[in-house]
Amino acid sequence: MTALDRLGIALPIIQAPMAGTSTPALAAAVSNAGGLGSIGVGAVGAQDAQAMIAAIRTASNGSFNVNLFCNAPAVPDPERERAWLDRLAPEFARFGAQPPAALREIYPSFVENDAMFAMLLDQRPPVVSFHFGLPPGDRIAALRDAGAVLLATATSLDEGRLVAAAGIDMVVAQGYEAGGHRGVFDPHAADARLGTMALTRLLVRELEVPVIAAGAIMDGAGIAAALVLGAVAAQMGTAFIGCPESQADSDYRAALFSPAAERTMIVSAISGRPARCLANRFTALAVDLPVADTPDYPIAYDAGKALNLAAKAAGEGGYGAQWAGQGAPFARSLPAAELVAILMRERDQAGSGRE
Repeated sequence: MTALDRLGIALPIIQAPMAGTSTPALAAAVSNAGGLGSIGVGAVGAQDAQAMIAAIRTASNGSFNVNLFCNAPAVPDPERERAWLDRLAPEFARFGAQPPAALREIYPSFVENDAMFAMLLDQRPPVVSFHFGLPPGDRIAALRDAGAVLLATATSLDEGRLVAAAGIDMVVAQGYEAGGHRGVFDPHAADARLGTMALTRLLVRELEVPVIAAGAIMDGAGIAAALVLGAVAAQMGTAFIGCPESQADSDYRAALFSPAAERTMIVSAISGRPARCLANRFTALAVDLPVADTPDYPIAYDAGKALNLAAKAAGEGGYGAQWAGQGAPFARSLPAAELVAILMRERDQAGSGRE
């Protein structure tokens, strides 16, 4: 019996925990349809995260995943942050706004967020997942003792080995094609930029824990391919952005279903960590912003969010963090449950992937 079976997850579909885009309604709809719905709580406080968990439980009796950011805590650098704001000042001025007087770490890493840790132990979500690295061993052990099935993202074999050695139940193989933030443990280290297919096969061959494929999987044929590669499930994020249950705003949705979807980019300037998003006004600006000068994540995000708000107030929606993977041109605007049903029909038509 696999971990997915123990959780009562009938379908090999995991909706990615897109912080700021996934909602309790989206997660509940996916779980009710037989997959594993997810919420990302790394960017909210413990009280809001608890409310999100309660909302899922009100709408669904199924299993669900709560995702946390385990990045190294940000190191403030007032001089670098002031220089960053000075670089962005002309963009703020374009919309008749001033940049923030100073930047701040807008949310803490789970590795030091005691309130979030205590809340999870109290609420006991069935699945907990980690991005950007791993929490301390005592937190992993406590969450396992609380009954949680644990997942963690890996973008390389070395990271996969660390995930397996830490006692995590399943590893998410995030290919370079994936939308949103790269799950690299160290954003300053060299990135091999392995694609989903190669990374999934490598982790399946080298690790003894189940592997979940993630990155540019948008339809049932992609799910079938992931299973053929040896994955136990496919994690899909961009595929669910167009669902009415997601929190993507009208500008995000319009961009997703525009020619911008044909050209996604990896940028660090928006948040301070490399992330793949739709080409827009901010990514065009990012070309001229040196990565080495970017403040630590998520301090840089404070500036990015402020610029987006200033632009939106002036009627410009092209400065948002419109995260999307390379499969964006295949996005569909469908209710989540309908999308899951179509994905499974497509998967069956493509072949189950099992001998």
